[in-house]
Amino acid sequence: MKAPVYSIMLILAAINLHAEDGHSLWLRSKSTGSVNIMCAKSSPALAIARQELEHSWQGKDGATIVLTIKKDKALKGDGFRLTTNGIQANTESGILYGVYEWLRLQQTGQVIPEVISNPSYERRILNHWDNPDGSIERGYAGLSIFWREGENGFAITENDKVLWQEYARANASIGINGTVLNNVNASPLILTSECLERVKAVADILRPYGIKAYLSVKFSSPSLIGGLETSDPLNPDVINWWKAKVKDIYGLIPDFGGFLIKANSEGQPGPQDFGRTHADGANMMADAFKPFGGIVMWRAFVYSPNSEDRACQAYDEFMPFDGQFRDNVIIQVKNGPVDFQPREPFSPLFGAMKKTSVMAELQITQEYLGHSIHLVYLAPMWEEFLKSETYQEGEGSTVARTTDGSLFPQKHTAIAGVANIGLDANWCGHHFAQANWYAFGRLAWDNQLTSEEIADEWLKLTFSDVSVSKDWHDNFLTPVKQIMLSSREAAVNYMMPLGFHHIFAADHHYGPGPWWAPKGVRKDWTPPYYHRADTFGVGFDRTKSGSNAVCQYHEPLTSLFNDPETCPEIYLLWFHHLPWDYKMKSGRPLWDEICKHYGTGLQQVRQFQIVWDKVEPYIDADRFSAVQSKLRKQCRHAQIWKDACLLYFQQFSRKPIPYDIERPVYDLDDLMKADMRTL
Repeated sequence: MKAPVYSIMLILAAINLHAEDGHSLWLRSKSTGSVNIMCAKSSPALAIARQELEHSWQGKDGATIVLTIKKDKALKGDGFRLTTNGIQANTESGILYGVYEWLRLQQTGQVIPEVISNPSYERRILNHWDNPDGSIERGYAGLSIFWREGENGFAITENDKVLWQEYARANASIGINGTVLNNVNASPLILTSECLERVKAVADILRPYGIKAYLSVKFSSPSLIGGLETSDPLNPDVINWWKAKVKDIYGLIPDFGGFLIKANSEGQPGPQDFGRTHADGANMMADAFKPFGGIVMWRAFVYSPNSEDRACQAYDEFMPFDGQFRDNVIIQVKNGPVDFQPREPFSPLFGAMKKTSVMAELQITQEYLGHSIHLVYLAPMWEEFLKSETYQEGEGSTVARTTDGSLFPQKHTAIAGVANIGLDANWCGHHFAQANWYAFGRLAWDNQLTSEEIADEWLKLTFSDVSVSKDWHDNFLTPVKQIMLSSREAAVNYMMPLGFHHIFAADHHYGPGPWWAPKGVRKDWTPPYYHRADTFGVGFDRTKSGSNAVCQYHEPLTSLFNDPETCPEIYLLWFHHLPWDYKMKSGRPLWDEICKHYGTGLQQVRQFQIVWDKVEPYIDADRFSAVQSKLRKQCRHAQIWKDACLLYFQQFSRKPIPYDIERPVYDLDDLMKADMRTL
């Protein structure tokens, strides 16, 4: 009796697929031949380039590659030129990036083209929200790779150095050239000598990979650790304290990148505490960095409890100072006007600030998108954001162009991503969360890449071995790529469709909690502040007759968003409070449309499970089982999201859940008492 084909495939899989823990990320490939490398210069960076070619070469055996550092006006910054027989760049880092691109093309089965590749942004930075005690705010993959708790927490081990080098290699392979080593909610300890010595040790290892170290600092450091009575940015003693501190840092780390500052936000100190402005604070620090070529990234994430609409405050606080910031200040703006929600319209500061360098802040760690449990590929969100039209200079004024220097003159261009990296063996807590780290780096280098192109690359590099067969392509790559490409929309559907936002439970930002509004808590920290459900309808009125947030956008967006008939339905409840029976484009009333989206999201995740189970023969058992387990939990939690939100909002709509939507399986009272993370 013949064994079933599926059983044979499983046997072959067991023989040919070795266990993997994900630690190698997308850098798993090994050389299948020899390569001759010619380079007239030598340095630590060029030695790494040579090692990478020798370690991962998959081209013609015995081929010769020439690495040339030569000034070329067509190349910008660390850009590079690929030719038929080598790589040319203006800088050593450019050579290294060119090597990684050459190997990526080989490993994904592409022909090496003759092409110039210039980075979209000068500075491509990871923001780590790591604390000196080793904890990570919004970290879902274990403790910090840079810091650790304990009496000897700042001592540096050989294991630390190995891990930092692996981290540097992974970042360089996707073009990331900067890293902020600590939390924006900064500890004053970060500027003490013990911490700075550890920063120096990290920076020394990052340097050959072309990566600069940055720090987040507390604005009140002069009074907290400097012995001064004030931290007023216009006080001469404060100014001199910061100048001396910056000079000391450059004495340790000559290529230090600069500071990231969170000021007058969520209780953090800032210049407004002394009657000064954001420009006063940022410029004071920028002046300290000017002699050394460093920058100040000043976050625009500000809001206060007395604001009528939290979404409006950043624009209101920063627009009056457009053109008043030093040219080495970059205003760092979250992609949306509230806070890394599953879907938001772009922040109106993009494009509006025409005389100031502005950089986007994206969130790689999935604070609002399922932590390290849900499979949510974030590149579609970022692609949607970067390609959004601001209309500031007419059609074609995309967010990407307002930040990359192609639309407005900017002394510096940059983009940042809040990292999802920790001490877990696979770095990110979920094997597919690695794709978000990878995607951020690739988009930071080239903001015109598509989500599909990036997913295709990442899957081939992460799960294939050398060559991609048609069988693997059809039965693994294609279906799994479709999971990735639809996963963000699925999450929006089962969490917060049609413009719903910030309806999470408590402060962990994981499970649903549209009811959460305990006494004594700021209203703008509670979901009812955002959804405003009542018996009439639901949604936040940001029209001209509401908070007037629509007027922070350039025409035609103001008019488009202001009218519910023309407002894109993906933002409908973001901008409008509408009756439950409002007729949608589908012809369904709003309540039925809400139900339809929640039901669709749950079914999408269930389909992810089916697809993943089918690809078992094409992947090693360890990673297959790990992802399978995560998908089971994601599916259970999508069910909870659907049931909790529909049963809660049904109390206001007073309408039945359409009968073609699967019935709830939980009771609302039970869900309101539960912590979904434990279910």
